[in-house]
This record gives sequence, C-alpha cells and structure tokens, in this order.
Amino acid sequence: MRDTEVLLDRFEEHRGQLRAVAYRMLGSLTEADDAVQETWLRYSGADTTEVRNLGGWLTTVAGRVCLNMLRSRAARREQPMEAYVPDPLVSELDHADPEQEALIGDSVGLALLVVLDTLEPAERLAFVLHDMFAVPFDDIAPIVERTSAATRQLASRARRRVQGAAPAPERDLTRQKEVLEAFLAASRGGDFEALVAVLHPDAVLRSDTGTVSRLLRGATKIAGQALIFRQLGLDERLVSVNGGVGALALSDGKPVSLLGVTVADGRITEMYILADTDRLTRLGIAK
Repeated sequence: MRDTEVLLDRFEEHRGQLRAVAYRMLGSLTEADDAVQETWLRYSGADTTEVRNLGGWLTTVAGRVCLNMLRSRAARREQPMEAYVPDPLVSELDHADPEQEALIGDSVGLALLVVLDTLEPAERLAFVLHDMFAVPFDDIAPIVERTSAATRQLASRARRRVQGAAPAPERDLTRQKEVLEAFLAASRGGDFEALVAVLHPDAVLRSDTGTVSRLLRGATKIAGQALIFRQLGLDERLVSVNGGVGALALSDGKPVSLLGVTVADGRITEMYILADTDRLTRLGIAK
C-alpha cells in the first residue's frame, strides 16, 4: 500500500497547475477546487506506478473531471447565460499575490473566461489543454472520445471563436487605470457625455446581483446605468482583477460590488459587475 503522505507530497507539486486548468475550464474558483479534490481522489485510488509523466497524467484526469462538470452544468441550464460573470481573482493593485499570479498565468481575463463559456464542453477542453497547457492531441482525444485529428479540429474551432471575439485588450496597466479612472470620474460627476466617450459604442455590461443577472449593450445604455448607480453614493477603490485594473465599490468601508473592465483602443469594451454578496464573501472579497 502506498504511503499517503508521499502521494500527497507528489500531488501538491502539481496542485497549482491543476487549479489553473480547472479555473480556465470552469470559470468558478469553488468548482475549480472541487475538481482538484476529485482529481486527488482519483489519483489516490489509482495505480500510477507505470506513469512516467505524473503532471501530464494528472492534467488529463483534471480535464476529464472538468469536462464532466461542464456537461452536467449544461444539462441543468434552463436559459442562456448571456449575463454570466465569472469568479474574479482580486488583489491589491500594487501588491502582487503569487498564488493568484500563478493561477492567472498568461493573463486570463474575465473577457476570455466569458468567451470560453460560449464553447461546447469538448471544444473548451481541447482548447484549454492544448493551447494553454501544451497537452498533445493524442492525450486529449481519449477524453473527448474522438480521434486525434477530430480533437485538433475542436481546438481549431475554439481558437477561431476566441480570437474573433473582440479586439485585443490593452495590456498596459497604466493605460487601463487612466481609462477606468476617467469612467469613474465621469460617473461621480454625472457627466453623461464623458461616460459615453470613454465607452466603446458597442460596449457590453454584464452584472450579477445574486438574484438578477443583466446584460446591457451599447455605450448610452451603460452610461445611463452608471448615472443611476452613482446615486447610491458609494466610494470606489482601485484593485487588481484577473491581472487588470478594476474597482471595489464600498459602503461604510465594506465592499458591496466589484467592477472589472476590458479596455481596448483606449475605451472600455466590456464591464463586469459582481454584486452578489454571497459570492463576494465566498471569494474573500467581502467579509
């Protein structure tokens, strides 16, 4: 019988990558942790004495677990999740969190997670495992029960969807900060025209309050919503959201909502508002 402590030590060496895979697959930190736990259970009960690349083996197991979770989620959905707001990764703007940096990796923004959620489960798996974690198609094919060539086609279709979803986001944090601060200042000042100017004409706002999810399209509609939100008299504090710049809205010093944005060509193209206090608390954003 294998020593549990030895097994756990070996598993812990790969936990970070497994959680990163699961977060990209599921867009939920809670579900990602559940997937990693299920991967551990499968690993602890399997005979891996002949496995030469444990990291690769665990990654494919995690992928299979996530694929099953995605299929189960899709079967439960009664309506499209157009207003879907993924679980954000939040930290202080000027204080890097090593664990979150490892989870985000090569800048996994909320916009990418939203696009990934539009893919079919098998497409998402093929794209995430191959394009983000360099898993060979021959290893992915058995998971999706397709040939290697067909699996390559899945990843190719997903790649086209991801690349064609929106303009390339701004990577410069200073520029992101300037654009977001301009939006917040215009909102505080009740300047409708300035709000519209900083928003892309086809900007999209997704919001989740826990009871209601909403999708707004168009700069004028979003600007109008921002003016209504201004009436709540909340304070804002800039934070890091998935490696980009976002803002916490505070009431008496306590977080009540989180704003994430995607900036491209000097304007905000997508906005994400999470005002679900249960999710904020679960994610450690609100206490």
